[in-house]
Amino acid sequence: MAMAMAKPHHLILLLLLLFTTLHSSASPSNHIYNVADNVPFFVNKLGPLNNPSETYEYYELPFCNPDPIVKKKESLGEVLNGDRLSNGLYEFKFREDKIDETLCQKKLTIDEIGSFKEAINSEFYFQFYLDDLPFWGFIGKLEDQNLIHGGGGSNYYLFTHVQFDVLYNGNRVVEVKAFGDPNRAVDITKDVVIDVKFTYSVIWNATERQFENRMGRYSKASLLPMYRQVHWFSFINSIVIILLLIGLLALLYTRHLKSDLKKYSNANEEDREVGWKSIHGDVFKHPPNSSLFFAVVGTGTQLLILLSFLLFLAFIGTLYPYNRGGLSNCLVLLFTLSSVFAGYSTASFHGQFAENGWERSVGLAGILYIGPVFVIVSILNIIAISYRVTAGLPLGSIIVILSLYAFVAIPLLAFGGVIGYRFRSVFQRPSATKRYPKEIQQLSWYRRTPFQMFIGGFVPFSAIVLQLHQVYASMWGYKIYTLPGILVATLITVVVIVALVNIGLTYIQLSVEDHEWWWRSVLCGGSTAIFMFGYGIYFYARSTMSGFLQLSFFLGYNACICYAFFLIFGTISFRVSLLFVRHIYHNVKRE
Repeated sequence: MAMAMAKPHHLILLLLLLFTTLHSSASPSNHIYNVADNVPFFVNKLGPLNNPSETYEYYELPFCNPDPIVKKKESLGEVLNGDRLSNGLYEFKFREDKIDETLCQKKLTIDEIGSFKEAINSEFYFQFYLDDLPFWGFIGKLEDQNLIHGGGGSNYYLFTHVQFDVLYNGNRVVEVKAFGDPNRAVDITKDVVIDVKFTYSVIWNATERQFENRMGRYSKASLLPMYRQVHWFSFINSIVIILLLIGLLALLYTRHLKSDLKKYSNANEEDREVGWKSIHGDVFKHPPNSSLFFAVVGTGTQLLILLSFLLFLAFIGTLYPYNRGGLSNCLVLLFTLSSVFAGYSTASFHGQFAENGWERSVGLAGILYIGPVFVIVSILNIIAISYRVTAGLPLGSIIVILSLYAFVAIPLLAFGGVIGYRFRSVFQRPSATKRYPKEIQQLSWYRRTPFQMFIGGFVPFSAIVLQLHQVYASMWGYKIYTLPGILVATLITVVVIVALVNIGLTYIQLSVEDHEWWWRSVLCGGSTAIFMFGYGIYFYARSTMSGFLQLSFFLGYNACICYAFFLIFGTISFRVSLLFVRHIYHNVKRE
């Protein structure tokens, strides 16, 4: 906790330094060029089409490379995103066409031909950047002669000529595409040394499309009528579920709760001590492992604020597809700064129920999420380095992340804890807490925690499964999710559904005189994330992804994401359940 007492100006200087590191790659270019000006170009990475996590540096394959190879200074977000930008031999002069320009002439050895053949067999693509616009192309093609001529095996063709079509409007670049010319491909089927000449052409054409809309073409796949129909169907499905739940809860409140309260006020003392009213002295007794419980609530609050802010940035257009490293930069920076909310929520909740020990709760909040994530990411990083893929983090990036957490996140967490404890509110219990809680009777199977978790997770999951498929397709495929408004609406609806479902489940639990609702409310709300993880496994099984590397990255990162949603939904479930429990027992007190 000593870090919380760090001098304010030292903390501000450290924040500025780290912010500069996060955004060190921001392009100074204003994207305005005169004729014959050099347009910034970088080669990035390549990899198999079906495995988005398996990407390699461009010069891992024996293409023509400059001497020396100069790697672009990248932000932390770009590194986390797997980008590894370097200079290339291709030259782009604004509005100057190039026809059959020679890149280099190479003698490919048998080993180099084998590397190209393996890459072509895996459908390798490359990614380049021109004026901060990403574009892709394939390095070759595979022709199955058994299908074409009735025999002969497969032929491997390497594209040695690439044509770049660039569109401009006035003095700005608007669009760029790359095509491997199949008519000038070289047959590398035989394992023999071969001389290859690599060439390229650049064709510039004017367009009416505005520079401000140049990122729009990347979202076309998301704007097809079929996808719009899926989005609207998913949204309507969520609204219908909400209306049904509101109707059921309204029926529950008008018929059961009001009836119970009326009976309570008119009954004698013996009749009052039945049902949920009989445990009024036990429901507000804080749960076992309370330090861990308050840490869950604090961390879940932090992640909910983080998610809401990210969606807000996407909604207003600050975050957009292929903003190099933008999402990763924001994620790291916002997670660090939002640590203050985790400390505040944890300490304030702890302070309402206990005078001492809030430091332990805040300490647990500091490792509850980041601890498992650190272990998973470390294992994945070892795997990535062993495969030599760009997902492996260099030592410098690891040091930056650890420094960011140790010298910014932890002090902010401690500071939030101090503020939360000092300005905590007093928890007003409707009735005194009994020293020895009432014994809970044996419950039927459908009233126990596993079945309630199934109900509490399945209902919200059924409302978001269609949107979840689109998100997975964007994260682990080549669809681009560019409808942040739909994501915001989906988050709001799933939060409402989680809240409504768990109010009902909490009432059912209390009505059978089971007062251990604290942890169960978290588990029932968070179980939605278990269904999300299960659907992720189904999505992987139905996809074309393959290999141990891709499987480990898919399961690892999906586990981190779903764990975050477990904490978020569990926190929401507990908070609304607490409001509900306080409401009904305050009404009992008034009666």
